[in-house]
Amino acid sequence: GRLGRRQAGLICMSFSEWRFCPQCGSPLEWGELAGQHRQLCFNPPCGFVRWDNPLPVVAAIIECVDRDGAVLIARNHAWPEKTFGLVTGFLERDESPEAAVAREVLEEVNLKAVAVKLVGVYPFLRKNEVVIAYHVQARGEIVLNEELAEYRLIAPEKLRPWPQATGLAVRDWLLGRGIAVPDSF
Repeated sequence: GRLGRRQAGLICMSFSEWRFCPQCGSPLEWGELAGQHRQLCFNPPCGFVRWDNPLPVVAAIIECVDRDGAVLIARNHAWPEKTFGLVTGFLERDESPEAAVAREVLEEVNLKAVAVKLVGVYPFLRKNEVVIAYHVQARGEIVLNEELAEYRLIAPEKLRPWPQATGLAVRDWLLGRGIAVPDSF
C-alpha cells in the first residue's frame, strides 16, 4: 500500500529520492513492496519499481612492490586535510571486478598492477554501496590524477584501519599478514 506523507518524508531523509518515473514520466510515490519501502510508479501500464540496489565499488589496498612493500593511501580533493583512504572506483559495463581495480589503480595513481587478490566484500551502507576490496601489488612512477590531492606511503605494520567499509578491508588484510590490529579502531 501507499505510505502517508509523514512516513514517506522520514524514508526520504535516509534515501535519495527520484521525482519521476524514468520509463513513463509519471510521478513516483513511496509504497511498500516485497517488505521494503520503495519508490513506485502507480501508472497501471507502467508499474516501474525503483529497487535502489547498492552499487558495486572496487577498492585497492595498493602494495608498492618497488617501494619496499609500502601501502599507498590517497586523499581526494573533496576530503578534509589529513583524511586518506584507499583508491576506489566503479565498475564499467562488461568489466570484471579484478580488471576494474587494476584500471582504477592505473587511472588514479599511474601504477601498473602486477598481482590482484580478493580481500573481501564489505557493506558501505551510508553510500548504498558494496565494496569489493583487493590487495593489488603494483609498480611504477606515482602520478596522481585530477581527483586526488596527495598520497602517502605507509609501511604495512604502521597502517591503521578505520571503522568504515574500506577500513574493514584494511583490517582483514593486515590480520591476514599476521599484523596486529587494535581491538577498537
